[in-house]
Amino acid sequence: MKNNKLAFVVVTTFTITIVGAGLSLFFNRFINLTGFGVETTSMPQGTVLPPAVPQRETTAAVTYSPPSPQDAPAAIREAVLLGANIMTETGKYAAPYVGNKLSCTNCHFKAGITHGGKNGGLSLVGVGASYPQYRKRQDYAVDLETRTNDCFQRSMNGRPLPEESKEMAAIVTYYQWISKGLPVFAEIPWLGLQHLKSTHAPDNAKGTQLFDTKCSVCHGKIGEGTSAAPPVWGDTSFNDGAGMHKSANLAAFAHLNMPLGNPDLSVEDALDVAEYITAQPRPHFSSKQ
Repeated sequence: MKNNKLAFVVVTTFTITIVGAGLSLFFNRFINLTGFGVETTSMPQGTVLPPAVPQRETTAAVTYSPPSPQDAPAAIREAVLLGANIMTETGKYAAPYVGNKLSCTNCHFKAGITHGGKNGGLSLVGVGASYPQYRKRQDYAVDLETRTNDCFQRSMNGRPLPEESKEMAAIVTYYQWISKGLPVFAEIPWLGLQHLKSTHAPDNAKGTQLFDTKCSVCHGKIGEGTSAAPPVWGDTSFNDGAGMHKSANLAAFAHLNMPLGNPDLSVEDALDVAEYITAQPRPHFSSKQ
C-alpha cells in the first residue's frame, strides 16, 4: 500500500514538472508578456544614432530691379498708377487726408523708386516685402496700412486713410508692385536711414547761418517753402510727431540729399542745420480721425 502511494506521488510530480516546462516554453516563445502584449524592441548596446541633418537656409538674392508702375498687369494697373500719383502729388490725389503742403515724394524721391543712399531720398522699393515689421513706436509688429497712416498723421499732419479706402488699397498695391521679386522678410540694404556717426555737438547758431546760405533759397527765408521745395517748419510743415522732427533723422537725410541734386553738407553741417530746423515752431501732433 505504501509502495503504491509513493509511486503515485512520483508519477504526479514528474507529470507536473513536464507540463510546467512545456507551458513555460510555449509562453516564452509565442506570447510577449512584457508591457501587456506590446512588443518592445531594445537597441543593441553601443548603437550610435546618426546626427540630425541640419536644415539648409536658402537665401534668395536681393537685387534692386523694381518694375515700372506702367508695366503692372491690367488687373492692378489702375491701382498701381493711383498709388504712384498719391506719392508724387499727395495733396491732389489724397486731399481729404493731407493737412499741409508736403507730398510723399519730398522724402521718397521719384515716388520711392530709388536705390536710397546719396541723392536717393528714402526708397520704398522692398517695403512690400518687409512688412509686417516691428516698430518701436507701437512696440509691436505693424502692417503697411498702419505704417502709411503714421506718415499721413505725422509727416502730412493729416488724417488716417480708412483701411478699406480706394487710396489705401492703391498705395499698398503700389508698394507691393515695386517690391516685386524681392524675397519676403529679406534684409533689404537700401531701405531706411543710418544715423550719422560723429562726436560733434550740434551748434544751433552755426545751423542758422547754414540755413540762410544753403537752404533758404529753396525752403524760404523763414522755412515756409517755395515752389522748389517744401516748408520745413511753420503751420504748413510736418508736425512734431514726424520722424523728420527728430534731429538725428533729419541730419542723416540732409547729409545724403541736401542741397537737392548736389548734396554737399558735411556731417557736422548736417547736424548743425538739423538742430536749427527742428528747434523751430511747427504743429503739435494729435491723433485725428
